[in-house]
Amino acid sequence: MPVNLLGAYGDFFAQSVADPPRLSFRHPAYTNLSAWRPVARARFHTLLSRPPTSPAPQAILQHQMSFDGVDIEHLEWQLPYGPPTEAVLLKPRGASGKMPGVVGLHDHGGNKYFGLRKITRITNDPHPAMVRHQQVYYSGMAWANELARRGYAVLVHDTFAFGSRRIRWADVPGVIRNNQLETNPEADEEISRYNQFAAAHEHLIAKGLACSGYTWPGVFVNDDQRALDYLASRPEVDATRLGCAGLSGGGLRTVMLTGTDERIQCSVCVGMMCTWRDYLLHKSYTHTWMCYVPGIATELDYPEILGLNVPNPVLVLNNRQDTLFTLPEMERADRILAEVYRKAGAADRYRASFYDGPHKFDANMQKEAFAWFDRWLKP
Repeated sequence: MPVNLLGAYGDFFAQSVADPPRLSFRHPAYTNLSAWRPVARARFHTLLSRPPTSPAPQAILQHQMSFDGVDIEHLEWQLPYGPPTEAVLLKPRGASGKMPGVVGLHDHGGNKYFGLRKITRITNDPHPAMVRHQQVYYSGMAWANELARRGYAVLVHDTFAFGSRRIRWADVPGVIRNNQLETNPEADEEISRYNQFAAAHEHLIAKGLACSGYTWPGVFVNDDQRALDYLASRPEVDATRLGCAGLSGGGLRTVMLTGTDERIQCSVCVGMMCTWRDYLLHKSYTHTWMCYVPGIATELDYPEILGLNVPNPVLVLNNRQDTLFTLPEMERADRILAEVYRKAGAADRYRASFYDGPHKFDANMQKEAFAWFDRWLKP
C-alpha cells in the first residue's frame, strides 16, 4: 500500500468518496445546468454554515491619498462580530465613470499579523516584512495596485483572523497564550511571536467554530461577501462586472466566494487548486484549518466548488513545483473543471495554466490574470 497521511486507513477513506460525488455536474444524473446549479449551491450554502447575513457595511473613510498612479481610500467598517475591518479601495488616479470591480483576497502565508498589506502598497516606506513577502510571492509587486492602474476599482480588506481582524493575545486565556509563547522562547520579535502563536492557535479556532455550528470557511466567506457588498455599492463601480482573485489562502477564498456568490462574474484562483483526495492522502499537513467544510467531499470535489459559478469565467494558475500539492492531483483538478465547463457548453470560459517554479503569483502569472480580467470584465 502506498504511503499516505492516514497509513493503513488511507485507501479505505479515499475510496469511500464516489467520483464523481453526489452533486457533481459531471454526474450523469445532471444534464440541465439551470436545474443543477441551485440545488448544488444550496447544499454548499448549508454545509458552509455561515454566520447570519448582515447588511452591507457602512464604511468610514479614515483618509485619502494618491500613490504611484493610484487613488487610495483607507476605510474601516464594523461587522456584527470581532474587531473593525480595515480595508483599502484602489482606483486609477483621476479615473471617472463606471469601472469593473475586483475584490483582492490576501493570502495566508503563515502570517496572520498582516492582511491587506500583503498585496497592496500605499507608501514608499512599507513594512520590511511586507517588502520581503512581496518579493518572495509576487515578484516584488503589490498586485492589487497593479490591477487598479489598469482601470479597476480594487477593494482589499482584512478577513477573519488576519490583520485588523486578528485574534489578539490579550483576548485569549493566559494558559493558551503562555503555552504558545513557551514553545518558541527565542522568538522575541513581536510579529514572529504573534504568528507562531496564531499558527498554534488554529486548531482551537476550528474547534471553537465547530462548537458554535459555524465553519471557518463560512466565517471568512461572510467577511468577504460583506466586502463584495460594499464594493458593489460604490457609485463608480459597475456591479454587473465584479471579480475576485487571490494566491494561496486568497485562492482558497476565491474558490469559496465564487462558489457562494453569483455576483462574481470572473475569478482567478492562484496556487490553491487540487482535490480533496490530495488533502486526505498527501497534503493536509501543508494547509491551514481554513480549508475544510465538513461533509462537502461527498457532495462536490474541491474544484467543483469553484465550478458552481459556471458558465462565469474562471482562470486557475498553478505552479508545477508547488510543494503544497501533488502535481498529479493539480492536473486532475484541471480535468475536473474542464469537464464541468465543457458539459455546460462553456469550455472557452475556463482555463488552467501551469508555470514552473514554487508557490507564487509572479509577474508572468499576474500578466495572464490581468489579461483574463480584461477579456471578461472590460466592455
